[in-house]
Amino acid sequence: MRYEYKNIVVAIDGSEASENAFAKAIDIVKRNNAHLILAHVVDSRSFATAEAYDRTLADRADDYAKDLVDSYVENAKEIGITNISRCIEYGSPKIKIARDIAQMFEADLIICGATGMNAVERFLIGSVSESITRHAACDVLVVR
Repeated sequence: MRYEYKNIVVAIDGSEASENAFAKAIDIVKRNNAHLILAHVVDSRSFATAEAYDRTLADRADDYAKDLVDSYVENAKEIGITNISRCIEYGSPKIKIARDIAQMFEADLIICGATGMNAVERFLIGSVSESITRHAACDVLVVR
């Protein structure tokens, strides 16, 4: 019996790894005629302290997130995917993707890149993909 995924969350952050995850997701979405959820989490912890000195950081992070998600939506549409949702959240990507976003969209698969944008955090406290695989209630595909 073949298992079909219906709601697929793809974690995107603009890194090469998330590009690879997106490419893999497109194949799986097409094969399963699934709903593609493009998710980006603005890690507000990373600029909370610095914002005391530069109030535009939050606005720039928000603009970047919208532009990033919009570019992935356009790419998916060009490839022929039509059932697409955008999701931009704020907080810790490690928690938001695996718990909040997956639950909100009733995801049965989360796809993420093996490494992302923040190498320092990965070195100090572990990767986002590792945390997603640990906390997700659904299947997780980590793309190298």
